[in-house]
Amino acid sequence: MARYVLSRTGQALLVLWAAFTISFVLLQAMPGDAVLIKFQNPEYGLSPEQLADIRAAYAADGSLASQYLQTIGNFLTGNFGYSLQRGVAVSAQLAVNLPSTIRLAGLGFATALTLAVILAIFCNIPGLGRLRSFIHSIPSLFVSVPTFWLGIMLIQIFSFRLKLVPVINPGQPWEGLILPVLTVAVPISAPMAQILLRNIDEVLTRPFVAVARAKGASHSWVLWRHVARNALLPVLTVAGVLFGELLAGAVVTEAVFGLNGIGGLAEQAVTFQDVAVLQAIVVISAATFVAINLAIDLLYPVLDPRLKTKLGTAR
Repeated sequence: MARYVLSRTGQALLVLWAAFTISFVLLQAMPGDAVLIKFQNPEYGLSPEQLADIRAAYAADGSLASQYLQTIGNFLTGNFGYSLQRGVAVSAQLAVNLPSTIRLAGLGFATALTLAVILAIFCNIPGLGRLRSFIHSIPSLFVSVPTFWLGIMLIQIFSFRLKLVPVINPGQPWEGLILPVLTVAVPISAPMAQILLRNIDEVLTRPFVAVARAKGASHSWVLWRHVARNALLPVLTVAGVLFGELLAGAVVTEAVFGLNGIGGLAEQAVTFQDVAVLQAIVVISAATFVAINLAIDLLYPVLDPRLKTKLGTAR
């Protein structure tokens, strides 16, 4: 088990390092010098010596290798550098914008999982007939809906036409999160629901389910007692992978609803070639994605005794 934990942790660190390195190389390969683009303006009246001092302050005067080593060293100590656009510490900007994105992503993830479970429950209620086939088709519809289009439609229907959920000057903070959370949750709930439904159908054919039914157990008792746990395990793995898609959807959703999160910060950083801010956003997003998948990998042997037995045998 210790070897398994060390192996998964090492793989997670390797992925994080690769994400940092690839993003650093791609950002450095952008055309032009962002520092000179901003400060080499006649209106500033800066001398070449002052421009050189500014480039040194932003660590843009060294070789690519020295910049890489300095940047990765600063990131390891929690120093993300300074924003070229605003001239403030990147960590200060993240402290303002990151909580909003974390709240949106967390609520969206929980809502997506809830929607997937609700669809699975309705599909396994006896006697629904044709309605069950319709419910089975809902995940395919969800997965084909673009995030930006869904957000706009939710605003048009529930805010402007029905006036049920205000998005402009909401009375309570939670009211302004209802539509953004649904916009993030619906697209990723679809693959969760599809996998959960497929796993439930597969588990229902296993011998231990037939034995439980032969003993007189009801359909709902078998479903919750024997099927649910076995069917949910693969969903956990997919959920970790889908979290990356959720982060991307959160960026688009923040732009649609005008939320002050990482999405708006990233959009401004791209516009002004603010490399330090972009690098920090990429690394934090990658670290969040890696941490969630690592937690799922470490939790899997606890939830699935068969994997724990295999690990013990391998050792």
